[in-house]
Amino acid sequence: MNTLPDLQLPSLPEVTLRALEACHRDENYRAISEIVACDTALVVRILALANSSLYGPTTGIRSIDQALMRLGTRRFKTLILTAALRQILFELSGDAWQQLRDFWRHALTTAMTARALATLTRYPEADEAFMLGMLHNIGELIAINTPDLETRQQYMNRQSDIAAELVTSWGLGPLAADAMRYQQALPSELRDAGHLVKVISLASRLALSDSAGIAAAGTMFGLSEELTREINRRISDDVSTMAGSLGIPLINSYNAEPASQQLLQTVLQQAIAQQAIGFADLAGKSGAILAETVSSLTLITGLPALWFGYDNDNLVLLSSTSGQHPHLAVTAEPGGSMLTEAFNSHIPASLSGRTPTVLDRQLLSLLRTHSLTAVPVVTSDGCPGVFVLGTDGRTPDTIKELIRLFIRQLSSVLQEKNTAPENETEQAEINQKTAIEKLRRQVHEISNPLTIIRQYIHQLRNRLDDPDSRGELDVVREELDRAGNLLLQMSHDTVGDTSDKTSCLNAELQSLARLLEDSLFSASNLQFNVLTCRPPTFIAAGSSAIRQILINLTRNAAESLPDTGGTVTIKTSAPVWQGGRNWVEMEVSDTGTGVPETVRETLFTPGKTTKGEGHSGLGLSIVKQLVDDMEGIVACHTGQEGTIFRILLPAAS
Repeated sequence: MNTLPDLQLPSLPEVTLRALEACHRDENYRAISEIVACDTALVVRILALANSSLYGPTTGIRSIDQALMRLGTRRFKTLILTAALRQILFELSGDAWQQLRDFWRHALTTAMTARALATLTRYPEADEAFMLGMLHNIGELIAINTPDLETRQQYMNRQSDIAAELVTSWGLGPLAADAMRYQQALPSELRDAGHLVKVISLASRLALSDSAGIAAAGTMFGLSEELTREINRRISDDVSTMAGSLGIPLINSYNAEPASQQLLQTVLQQAIAQQAIGFADLAGKSGAILAETVSSLTLITGLPALWFGYDNDNLVLLSSTSGQHPHLAVTAEPGGSMLTEAFNSHIPASLSGRTPTVLDRQLLSLLRTHSLTAVPVVTSDGCPGVFVLGTDGRTPDTIKELIRLFIRQLSSVLQEKNTAPENETEQAEINQKTAIEKLRRQVHEISNPLTIIRQYIHQLRNRLDDPDSRGELDVVREELDRAGNLLLQMSHDTVGDTSDKTSCLNAELQSLARLLEDSLFSASNLQFNVLTCRPPTFIAAGSSAIRQILINLTRNAAESLPDTGGTVTIKTSAPVWQGGRNWVEMEVSDTGTGVPETVRETLFTPGKTTKGEGHSGLGLSIVKQLVDDMEGIVACHTGQEGTIFRILLPAAS
């Protein structure tokens, strides 16, 4: 039997519709990914594409966020639209839709429970546990979409093996495959099994809300019945909240028809708007494209239209669907008309219920209608012009939505045209610049440890017999290892994970303190203070990332001190309670002259530096990237009396 025929799997129409709407509204990345992550069929499409050979060699995607970042925003939105188009082709019976709703609820409950258990039992990849929870019963989803009863039962009987085959084919690793393969093993057989296997197995049992799952929690992880029931209750509330936000009923019988019809209407509107734009010659310049698409807009809306293009502080009438148009140019400054209001506010302006200005009356005469709506076209470069549509004051919502989709897609076409390279030579230059920028980052990171080693190694020559120097030599060796790893990154084009270990901030700071002091503060007028707190400072990050942050910030602080001297102080605090969670805080302060105003707005952007020639301005941008990877927070306070960088890193426990 062919286990995975084509993986064209159905989703609940409410989920696909909500994801499509979120893309159309340009909602933020996190909001869209949260919607996608709660649907098994969408997760399968994303993982299959992100782990494919189309994107080069990869070590395997471990979470939905990693997959979306690998695909990029544009490919991701295209995938959502493709999923929506496929969704309207699925023809399931009423019972099958009911089964799909129940499948969705069980998969999401399992995934949320797996993430909660991973966090509670300190499994380091909670997002991976969530993703595998969404996939654990994919055989059932394949069965729902299989008409042949015998084949359907075969899929149901082989759910664990099917899930294991999938995650293996995507390169997610043998432990992920084992978590799928042994999810239905008896709790007594899993006591000494791998952590991830136990998390997925227990999560799938708890999602059934029966006494066997409660007992299994005690057998596998020693969780009390009270705690386990509280986890179940909270997950059930979270699933109900998610279902409510998507409009999916969980209690009553499920009818997919209303959401399917709405999805069909949305997809058709999208297709109509795209087709209308395609009628224009998109190979010309932006101004010509906009003037030509006025006919396309009238074609799909049935409304007469004018196009005003922006030229030298004026809005000039360039095309019309109401016959010959006069030469009309008006100032783009706000004057009370719908045309100038829409242009300056970048928001559509309707005359309905408002007193028209003289310009409004002139436009109504050209359009031969009783009312009008001005709709601006907006790109990242500004507003190239405004469409003015004639209406009767009662525009249906479907027409409004078509106009919105048309303008949005037209803006995207113009944006791509303005940013796309004109020829292969330009594209090659862009690729070369990208490669150089990447190389600059890596070389900069190599320069930090090598600089410290180069400045400090001669100071160790006379102390090799000193027992205290052994620990310092270990630090030097670790820095050499880190430099070697960075060189390997350059040759193999890989990116290291900064959050796969737990480190002690105080321990890393103390091990580096002597090196930093001897190499950066050897002058008599420079002072270096390290103030560590007594409580433990364990954070969820590898020691290499912590050292990179410490070295970059300390080096920047030392180089910002004036020739007359000054002080750099590093202070740690823990625990710090902020935003409903515990953090470990690190402050790096100096008594320099502060960050110049010309650098402040782009403080964490590569290329901005006040250190002169020989410095790339990458240190703070790398610090920001590392802190973001740890889901931490970095802030800067600067003034004439010095600068303080405050970093909050998530506490490991």
